[in-house]
Amino acid sequence: MYELVQVGKHSYYINCPAKIGIYTSDHKHVYLIDSGNDKDAGRKVRQVLDQQEWSLVAILNTHSNADHIGGNRYWQTQTGCKIFSGGMEGDFTRHPILEPSFLYGGYPCKELRHKFLLAQESETSEFSDASFPKEIEIIPLPGHFFDMVGFRTPDNTVFLADCLSSEATLDKYGIPFIYDVGAYLETLTKVEAMQANMFVPSHADATSDIRVLAHYNQEKVLAVANHLLDICRSPILFELVLQGIFNRYGLTMNFEQYVLVGSTIRSYLSWMKDADKLRVLFADGQLLWETV
Repeated sequence: MYELVQVGKHSYYINCPAKIGIYTSDHKHVYLIDSGNDKDAGRKVRQVLDQQEWSLVAILNTHSNADHIGGNRYWQTQTGCKIFSGGMEGDFTRHPILEPSFLYGGYPCKELRHKFLLAQESETSEFSDASFPKEIEIIPLPGHFFDMVGFRTPDNTVFLADCLSSEATLDKYGIPFIYDVGAYLETLTKVEAMQANMFVPSHADATSDIRVLAHYNQEKVLAVANHLLDICRSPILFELVLQGIFNRYGLTMNFEQYVLVGSTIRSYLSWMKDADKLRVLFADGQLLWETV
């Protein structure tokens, strides 16, 4: 764990639970792409940089999930580095209580206020800031989270953030976290058509050909939608919809799974309602979902 892997002339990643990218602007100065899930990750990454005699210039955040920004505060405190983040991701990074609050739909109880969902605050600058490395291409990848992006480095390495899950993860759990299902499917189509020397997803193996994995992710997304159509054949409460999904995928209910899978299923229901595949009924003080 925390092994340094080179994937391009100027591009590397650190192999950890959410891969941390590295772009070397010269032989001494580097940019991190995401920062890991906490200060301990920050310390381990610093050891890697020190071994290479690299000096950190800034952090480029793909999005604001806690496992991608958890090391920000450590680096900013230690080095005063800039952290670049775009759109709503910057808001969540400066005010990380927004992530568990958004997932839960209210103030999160203590079981949801921990480092896996609640990072420490860090200050951010927009990608339009004059000091952002202009040689790096910003690639919009919405769907998984609000304004998630990927980055293409000058050696044609593309860091894809969380827009793909590995086949093993999808086979085990079945349901990746998705905020906007329609945007996510569009992103997968976009990624499937991309060309690069190397692709580095945060939670799957680096590869020179991303097409098979992108297509597999598409199939799994659509499979969830088909299950929902079946579950909702008769008017049904959301909690029972969620129970049906947990049973079909063999998931274990706890606070984290409730908010992560629950938020994702709500997004599916919205997407399917807007596409006229589901409708809503209000009866006896209840909101019920039904397949059209």
